[in-house]
Amino acid sequence: MSVLRFTHNDRPSIGVEIELQLVDETSYALRPAIEAVLGRLPKELHQTVKPELMQSYLEINTGVCNTVRDVGRDLSHTLEELEKVTDAEGLKLLWAATHPFSRWEDQAITVNDRYFLLVDLMQDVARRLVTFGLHVHIGVDSGDKAVMICDRMLRHLPLLLALSSNSPFWNGRRTGLASSRSKIMEDLPTAGLPHQMRNWSEYVWLINHLMDTGFINTIREIWWDIRPHHNFGTVEIRVCDVPANLQQVLALTALVQCLVTAIDRQIDEGTYFAEYHPMMVQQNKWRATRYGSDAQLVDSDNYKQRSVEETTNSLVEYLQPIAEELNCVEELGWAEQLPHETGSRQQLHIFDTHVDAADDERLRRVVQEMINRNDWRQFEL
Repeated sequence: MSVLRFTHNDRPSIGVEIELQLVDETSYALRPAIEAVLGRLPKELHQTVKPELMQSYLEINTGVCNTVRDVGRDLSHTLEELEKVTDAEGLKLLWAATHPFSRWEDQAITVNDRYFLLVDLMQDVARRLVTFGLHVHIGVDSGDKAVMICDRMLRHLPLLLALSSNSPFWNGRRTGLASSRSKIMEDLPTAGLPHQMRNWSEYVWLINHLMDTGFINTIREIWWDIRPHHNFGTVEIRVCDVPANLQQVLALTALVQCLVTAIDRQIDEGTYFAEYHPMMVQQNKWRATRYGSDAQLVDSDNYKQRSVEETTNSLVEYLQPIAEELNCVEELGWAEQLPHETGSRQQLHIFDTHVDAADDERLRRVVQEMINRNDWRQFEL
């Protein structure tokens, strides 16, 4: 039995990962260009920009940041350097959680033994993972704390999915879902909402038994919507679609950092934790998947339905004092705009605007206009 030691963090530090698509600047289709991109990157970005399962996308990782504004500066620097490379290669970066028309069957696997093993094990379940997410890490002080925070954060995950929803199209079809990515990810045997656990020892016991019985090969094959990360000493929130732009990433990051900090303090103060039924969270996640920011979410405390906008505004108000301490008041305030500006909402509006065009042209316009709208340079950091 292996021993998983949780790295101690004495502050709610932040690490952010975003997955972005590599699309051809002329056809706007996915292009397997990761090797060319990596070959042109300056050395300083070799640990920041990384390949992913398929050759048509990449992952950007920040360093360990203290504030949300630091995250913005970090990502802006990387994006500026990365776009010099992609421009030279005739590529554009698409901020969407699925590609509207490029088919998963046509994507090439990145040359990597781990990825080949994963595809051999999972077959089409893995090959279909042409999806793109946002992962936010927040530092906590112990494994027990991380497990308890994961448990208490569950009720908030559907809201985070609704606010980030950005994948209404899949394989050239309008799916009727605001987050197609969410359902594709759930095909993995260890994805979706995690099981509730009492403490770090129970989590370690479960991981060890999953490995001993051959259900997983490594802890990296746990793809829950939220999970402890023992090496980084964080709670990692993985439920979000990659949003439509950098400002939305920072708004969601501020919301997550403030929420985790609030829950961390409640645990330290011995605040009573009201029980909730996991199926209520599951049903709320389905509504967020289906309707995005138009979903009616059920409050786990009083079982009344509330709009995503009302739920967001109430949460932002509640978290305001913590945002002041963490120096992210402005970024947290941006979260109130998210219900009206999700990527899913934008993509569908573009598609519906070009109603006189053929569907393949409408989908190409979606990609083109989402790229043209990207405004990561428009605000000062």
